[in-house]
Amino acid sequence: MRVRLVEGASLPSYADGIRQVYADVFSEPPWNEDPSAGDRYVERLAADAARPGFTAALALGGGTVGGFATAWTTPDVFPSGRSYGHVAEALGPGRVEGWLSGALEVDELAVSPDARGAGLGSALLSAVTEAAPDGRCWLLTSVRAEATLRFYRRAGWHQVPVSVPGRAGLVVLLGPGHPAARP
Repeated sequence: MRVRLVEGASLPSYADGIRQVYADVFSEPPWNEDPSAGDRYVERLAADAARPGFTAALALGGGTVGGFATAWTTPDVFPSGRSYGHVAEALGPGRVEGWLSGALEVDELAVSPDARGAGLGSALLSAVTEAAPDGRCWLLTSVRAEATLRFYRRAGWHQVPVSVPGRAGLVVLLGPGHPAARP
């Protein structure tokens, strides 16, 4: 499989593969989403592709989608929907503005269970974050996703030592080049 950046307008032609990878990955623990969540994700992806700074990468081989990653630029006015309000509450306005606003946010990264172990996750992550402004990129994941946290740590990401309130047990990770993650 090869990883390549894909324009948002091209994503619908890969919708079936993206839907399947999403369902396969996020129906597993700790996410435990209903497999139909893949349908909702593909619908959301169409709107996400219009966000400023949107980028997507796909792992493709033989007409099969083995994984995907998406990212976009976090608005200067930090959003309040989804988990953003909880993140803002946990980090406070100074860190939200200085660390996250205007930075590249990795929204989703998923590799099909059958395609794991070949470096696709790292390649997808690199593809969507290589253009992060001044190395400023970040993401949210669950503290319960132990394998996911190990993956990001191996990739050089740094966990912000502040818990995000809410049932999901979310944590903020800063990319390896993020100025706030440097010692």
